[in-house]
Amino acid sequence: MNRIDRRELLALLGVGGVVFASGLTACTRATSAPALPPLARAPLDDFIFLQLSDTHWGFKGAPNPEADVSLKKAIAAINAAAVAPDFIVFTGDLTHTTDDAKERRARLAQFKEIVAELKVKTLRFIPGEHDASIDHGEAYAEALGAKNWSFDHKGIHFIGLDNVSDPAGGLGDAQLAWLAADLANVPEATPIVVFAHRPLFDLHPPWEWATRDSARAIEILSKRQNVTVFYGHIHQEHHHMTGAIAHHAARSLVFPLPAPGAVPKRAPLPWDANASDHGIGHRAVALEHGTPRVTEVPLR
Repeated sequence: MNRIDRRELLALLGVGGVVFASGLTACTRATSAPALPPLARAPLDDFIFLQLSDTHWGFKGAPNPEADVSLKKAIAAINAAAVAPDFIVFTGDLTHTTDDAKERRARLAQFKEIVAELKVKTLRFIPGEHDASIDHGEAYAEALGAKNWSFDHKGIHFIGLDNVSDPAGGLGDAQLAWLAADLANVPEATPIVVFAHRPLFDLHPPWEWATRDSARAIEILSKRQNVTVFYGHIHQEHHHMTGAIAHHAARSLVFPLPAPGAVPKRAPLPWDANASDHGIGHRAVALEHGTPRVTEVPLR
């Protein structure tokens, strides 16, 4: 892919959730967070990928009276873009929770059918607690396959973690051992990108905005020079550093949630019929001179 101006890239895509990666370093928010210097390495191929999160297919309620079309609108916008992503990752809560096992499978099947319309060769998924915590991810695995995975793409190592199939919100000994073993096979200088649903740090444990054994995961990841974590779950933009590891939360495609601890009880923010974006949308990350910059692009 030829290098293009950042504004041109975002205009061509017309939607957010875009990551433009080349020699990926720890990402930073364009408006506030300090940029980390890129590591010295051979240039990597430029490419884009998309992250969408918290689509909650099957949700119905006042917080989003348009919940049945939000995901479809995003897909239409992505398909209409002039720049195609190399792949797309959905970071959990693909469907809205239900105690009915038959309905859970139906929603997962419907979600899978809808996102199959995306004009992209590769789709990747990790579960959210709405998809997986009730049955330990059984229905999710039947519909979408592995709950954690890794792959390499154009010089970057990508990892998807499952921190929701455990109802207590942990990764577990087996997955932590898998993570350590996976990284042991990756060259030291390779940039690492991690996808998780819950944050891999204690953002606000009273609202279950944490991962029970995240400290162990961060200990493993901190042995690497260049790690960025993208997650969902909290339905809003948020940026955090654990040492040199940058963590970035994505907006939801269904409704926003309040800032951590801002109100006594976590609940969706009310729908504002006059709002242009209703607090939902995607994140856009564009590479500028070797340093990725994070912005938010609302769904309109």
